[in-house]
Amino acid sequence: MSKQSEKFKTMNPMGQVPVLLVDGKPISQSVAIMEYLEEMYPEPRMLPADAYLRAKCREVVELLVSGVQPIQTIGLIPIFGKVEWKKWAERNITRGFTALEAIFAETAGKYCFGDELTFADACLVPQVCNAYRFGIDVTPFPKVRQIYEALQQHPLVQKAEPSRQPDTPPMGVPDTPNLFKGPGDQ
Repeated sequence: MSKQSEKFKTMNPMGQVPVLLVDGKPISQSVAIMEYLEEMYPEPRMLPADAYLRAKCREVVELLVSGVQPIQTIGLIPIFGKVEWKKWAERNITRGFTALEAIFAETAGKYCFGDELTFADACLVPQVCNAYRFGIDVTPFPKVRQIYEALQQHPLVQKAEPSRQPDTPPMGVPDTPNLFKGPGDQ
């Protein structure tokens, strides 16, 4: 383990990103960071004003960060093997996107919850990106696709694109589909 990794683990013992430093004190995990920022900077709001829609927004966030994303972690490839890992990733993405289609039939406008960005939109973008990167067919999920395409036009989403970040490696973001091709992969 490098000293840099050891230092990072003092900020987050799990050794994961993201970590937000607030007055030198770390906050880790995406949802905790989003909630903190919402409390500190309530405008523009990132949760719907209506209590029911706030709960539904949190439901979508939980579905994405706990139900869809974890199995996509490439650190699981050595445990599952590439072929089995890809099957599980596709299964979880498909199950999650199927659930989202039902929710978005009730809540969506231009974005996940009407026409304003919410936490749900922030969590949806990377999962749809992963689906595309992993070669998963998203055509059965028209609402998810429509929201994702609208989000890609939003200036804040464009600004957050990984290749535009100052800490992106000089060679850019790795071409991840190549990570998942191995013997027996189609």
